[in-house]
Amino acid sequence: MGSFIKRSLCYPFTASLLIGLTCHSTIAQSHSKYFQTKHVQIEQKSSKTVKITQATQALDEKTALNLVWKLPQVQRKAREIEKLSNGKIRVAAKVDSSPTPEAPYYTVQIYENHIDYMDTIYWFRVLNPSGDIQVLDIIKNEYVSLEAWKQN
Repeated sequence: MGSFIKRSLCYPFTASLLIGLTCHSTIAQSHSKYFQTKHVQIEQKSSKTVKITQATQALDEKTALNLVWKLPQVQRKAREIEKLSNGKIRVAAKVDSSPTPEAPYYTVQIYENHIDYMDTIYWFRVLNPSGDIQVLDIIKNEYVSLEAWKQN
């Protein structure tokens, strides 16, 4: 009787354990080969792949806002206003609109933040996905590139 129990319990358990280990080993090796193959392909095309991903990667609001806020002209104007107002007037920025199919850019407003109102200083567009920045020329009432915009 003991031999029958041993055969009916131990042998199937041992067989399934061996099959499981063999399958696990085979699966692990196939994943390893897959990742090694992909790694080699990525290394061969790394410069092209990086350029494509950067060109097609969409900007988010925070990135667009930071691109504008870090411009030297914006920082200079913010320091100037805060200094002249003895720290009473702060310069701030906000994303006024997000990209749409008709207008593929973020609109960013730079403004003086007074207690009871806001005074706009600059309007910028951050093109999506390129990240190129344009400035509203208030005299011409059109957006121009940063290179064309000469701020004193």
